[in-house]
Parts: sequence; structure tokens; C-alpha cells
Amino acid sequence: MATSAIIQGFRDGLAQGELLIQKCNSCNQLNMYPRYACPHCQSDDLGWQKAAGTGTLMSVTTLRAGGPEGFEHEIPYALGIVRLDEGVQLLGRLVPDADGEWSSYTCDQKVAFTPATDKVYATFERAE
Repeated sequence: MATSAIIQGFRDGLAQGELLIQKCNSCNQLNMYPRYACPHCQSDDLGWQKAAGTGTLMSVTTLRAGGPEGFEHEIPYALGIVRLDEGVQLLGRLVPDADGEWSSYTCDQKVAFTPATDKVYATFERAE
């Protein structure tokens, strides 16, 4: 599957173990998900900023069947919406507990980015 140019910077960061957030160079606002134009000022002068990698889990769900094409072999897995400390939200995978489940994750819990350089998505685990 070809990678869209709009998300290439995000995936390049993941490949280097970094979580990047799109930033408008005109108005300095952060954007997530990546866009072709800033939703705040409509500028197309966009770049990337390294995120601290910590945030709050806003929602969590475990997918046990019916994975999207290309991810069927990874079921089961858990997804969470994470509000990063920088203020933007993104969807990411959650690292399973020692028992292979995700029952210890709860909303409003602190989570931290976990580099997984072989993945095309952000991965988070419970912050200590």
C-alpha cells in the first residue's frame, strides 16, 4: 500500500522512534491529524514538531474480530484516543498488559508513547 505524502512525515518520525505532530509555520498552531492546509489560518506552510509523547487516554476499545484490510492478522488489539499534553488528539494502539489483555486501561489514565519503529501507527502504554 502506497503512503500518502500528507502522512509521510508522521510515518518517518515513527520509523525513527519519534512521535511527530503537524505544526503550522504561519500561526504556530498544532494540528492532528495531518492536513494539507492549517485548519486555523488555511496556510499550506506546514511542518512537524516532536511531541513529548505523554497524554491522557480519552477512550479505549478492544477489537477482537473484523479487523480492517491489512490488519486482520494482528487481532486482537486495543485502540485508544489519546489527548497529548500538547493539546491535540490522535488514535493509537495500546500495548497489552502482561496477560495479553488491556483490562488495566481506563479513561482519564496517563499514557506514554512507546516507540515501535516497525509499525505505521503510534503505540502507547500506561504511564507509571
